[in-house]
Amino acid sequence: MVEQFLRLKLTLLANTFRRGPLVAASMALVFLYSAVLFVIAISAVANLRDTTAEIAGTTLVVFGSAVLIGFLIIPLGWNADDALDPRRFSYLPLTRLRLALLLLLAGAVSIPTFMLVGLAGAQIFAWSGAGASAFVALLSGILVIATAVVGSRLASLIAARFLSTRRLRESFGIVAVTLVIASLPVAVLLALSDYQSQVLPVLRRIAAVLEWTPLGVAFSAPASSAAGNAGDAAAKLAIAFGFLVVLSAAWYFMLGYVLSRPERSAVETYRSGLGWFRVMPATPLGAIAARSLSYWARDARYFVALAAIPIIPIGMVAALLVGGIGSDVIAWIPVPVMCLFLGWSAHNDVAHDNTALWTHVSAHTNGADDRWGRIVPGLLVGIPLAIVGSILTVFIVGDAQSLPGLIGLSLCLLFSGLGVSSVSSAAYPYAAPLPGHGAFIQPQALVSNAATVQSFTFALSLLFGAPVLAVVFFNPFVDLERHWAALFVGVPLGFIVMVIGVYWGGRIMVRRGPELLALSSQN
Repeated sequence: MVEQFLRLKLTLLANTFRRGPLVAASMALVFLYSAVLFVIAISAVANLRDTTAEIAGTTLVVFGSAVLIGFLIIPLGWNADDALDPRRFSYLPLTRLRLALLLLLAGAVSIPTFMLVGLAGAQIFAWSGAGASAFVALLSGILVIATAVVGSRLASLIAARFLSTRRLRESFGIVAVTLVIASLPVAVLLALSDYQSQVLPVLRRIAAVLEWTPLGVAFSAPASSAAGNAGDAAAKLAIAFGFLVVLSAAWYFMLGYVLSRPERSAVETYRSGLGWFRVMPATPLGAIAARSLSYWARDARYFVALAAIPIIPIGMVAALLVGGIGSDVIAWIPVPVMCLFLGWSAHNDVAHDNTALWTHVSAHTNGADDRWGRIVPGLLVGIPLAIVGSILTVFIVGDAQSLPGLIGLSLCLLFSGLGVSSVSSAAYPYAAPLPGHGAFIQPQALVSNAATVQSFTFALSLLFGAPVLAVVFFNPFVDLERHWAALFVGVPLGFIVMVIGVYWGGRIMVRRGPELLALSSQN
């Protein structure tokens, strides 16, 4: 049975690369990027061998606790289908204890766990020059790996049972993405700061709090041993072992709780009234616009994408501030980037309809009406965002002269993105999350052109903003102030691209209607 569980998990890992060449290439790039970070992390930990025990202990406590927190928290927001869900193995003739052990063993076979084993080995090497501390580091490494495996499986089980509703899962997913983006400027700050004089004092204060908590005791035990405090080291290892016992007991009893109760189902929410259909005109264009507005307001697939749009420029601005970039340059980042992503977010809108697309095909909907109706939400959100956001930006920066140019660039990127998306969603749709599913659950497809379409449409949308930036920095209109010139160039350019994209995409929509319906029904 052990061999079967291990073979199952290895097969699941191998299947990651069997979803078509583009998916395999994307996953290979992700693993390559992770491998580079892994090598850098191992080298940094191993190099702590040449520092003092106090510096090594402080560094390992802080960053080790952050890694352990990731194992305990990330599964709560990861709403992908769990292949090791205990309810899938409930029919097997296994006791609860044996099933719990087998699931933990299979759960340990993962890329993050392998990376954690490597970091634990680097930690042992870092303490190898401090006598008995190497043995303490070995014990602490074993405890950390076991705690991470048990904690991640417990978090996955809690998420499957108590975070089974779509809204909760998507909320945790947004929080997780926000935390990842927010950590980027912190990483940049650490890389640019002097470690001894600026970073280490902050880490000491953090480590002083973490070293006696369940998150940091295992990492601080070797430092206590190196300092000659064998009693403290033994006490910290005992606390780490006790934390592991508590997590294991919680995993065991939570497993029995989940197996003995039926799966929770989401509570249906009933709404009365016509909503946006009462507001919009009673025309084909108005009906499609009303439906699109309803999707944007209620469908998690749209809501999560919209919620993530402000996060990206925040991370970019924070990183640029840390890097010492001036506010006159940073002012051109937040609002235009949000408008760019807002327009680009509709590049696969048709695929989100799934089988509901038949209503458009069967009613012989005019292609232009379909395209205009689908971009109405983007216009209603994006135009106020471009104008109000630009006004707030110049007010904060204190550069009122750049307001026309900032509005021109923002509207140009918004209109261009919507125009490109109008063509792309009709000409090159790809598999999208199914209605009622989470925004992070991507359906499997034999061949997927998602990466190519996403990259091309984003680059093309961004390219149309280049003339506006060229006018701002190299104004060819000698008789017109550069920011006003950018406004007069950006808005008409973006509007023309949007109109051409709407009518071009409409013709493609009419011509490929039956084909699109067939593709949507296969997702």
